[in-house]
Amino acid sequence: MNLVIGLSLIILFAFGVPIAISIILASIIGIEFFSRLPLLMVPQQVFVGIDHFPLMAIPFFILAGNLMASGGISSRLVDLAKSIVGGVQGGLAMTCVLTCMMFAAVSGSSVATTFAIGAILIPAMVRHGYPTPLAASIQASSAELGVLIPPSIPLILYGVSTDTSIGQLFIAGIGPGVLIGGALLLFLYLFCKLRGYGLQDREDRSHFTVAFKRAWAAILMPVVVIGGIYGGIFTPTEASAVAVFYALAVGGLLYRELRLKDLWPILRQSVISTAAVMLIIAAAALFSFLISRSGLPGEIAAWVNQVFESPWAFLLAVNGLLLMVGMFIETSAAILVLAPILTPIAIQFGIQPVHFGLIMVVNLALGMITPPLGVNLFAACAVAKISIDEMLPWLVPFVLVVLACLMGITYMPWISMGLVDLLY
Repeated sequence: MNLVIGLSLIILFAFGVPIAISIILASIIGIEFFSRLPLLMVPQQVFVGIDHFPLMAIPFFILAGNLMASGGISSRLVDLAKSIVGGVQGGLAMTCVLTCMMFAAVSGSSVATTFAIGAILIPAMVRHGYPTPLAASIQASSAELGVLIPPSIPLILYGVSTDTSIGQLFIAGIGPGVLIGGALLLFLYLFCKLRGYGLQDREDRSHFTVAFKRAWAAILMPVVVIGGIYGGIFTPTEASAVAVFYALAVGGLLYRELRLKDLWPILRQSVISTAAVMLIIAAAALFSFLISRSGLPGEIAAWVNQVFESPWAFLLAVNGLLLMVGMFIETSAAILVLAPILTPIAIQFGIQPVHFGLIMVVNLALGMITPPLGVNLFAACAVAKISIDEMLPWLVPFVLVVLACLMGITYMPWISMGLVDLLY
């Protein structure tokens, strides 16, 4: 059955069938022809897959990100970031990284970050002399931080699928997010110095005090949301609802850039995005049920224990696997299918599930900026109005920087676990 399901998935992917539909159809084929299970298991397991209270955070964080983009919050974060790093050569490129770090601290979505920040900064970088493909590459790579810096939708999915504390995962995501953000900032500073980009980046830069006064409410948003989670005031799911109300209040009442007529398109887009994610979650739950029932995870665990004698070798193999998977499969689906299989094996090797969760998410986040199915690439290309082929040569250094950070996150657990051990 596992072989038939796997071959069916490959064939359906090759014909361009959407991921969620491919998973459901392959699962139905396996149930109907190669098992004694009734087809009634399909709707039952699909419902079970989304019947988790923590998943309520996903639509709220998606809505909060869209409200931030339309309510003037993203533009004020850009001005604040520019006031901090915009005074040096390459400051506008560094502003992109810093803004994405701040925006990611509430939106939880890299694609939302790409559209919200890229719509402002990609044209600005082009006006300042950056090649358009370079500007798009900077935006796509920086937006990757949206799935690392908490709150993070992929971390929520990992926590739900492996029964791992979402609060601990959020705390563990801070270290890797700051590491990758800092590495990108350093790389862009040196790159712009060597290549001569960003000589006019000091222009149109507000003073820090002025920019902070305009953006203080936007900066307070992640403090309220993240601080409330870590302070025990509300759960991550409740925090997502708080983020929505905060974005509505700030964008509509304080900044007055969010109007009633804007709400319908924002809600519509949020519903569409949520439905796409939830359909993948439901389909992956059915797939995971069939795989678990077949005994494949146990067989894989036994094989891995025979082949790999040390945690280092296992982690190296997992990194290679996940990098390949991330290039071809959407992040949410990959987490929901692979996390329940790989996490128990990692625990057998003495690897903490929280640490392993960050390794998985960073790997799959890298897939967002690598072809052929890098969602951040498509989003950045749509904003910059260029093709992926034009962007690829400029993208290679950014992928290498994130890969170097991934090795550090993998083999230096304290990067992820330092804050967790301190607070728990």
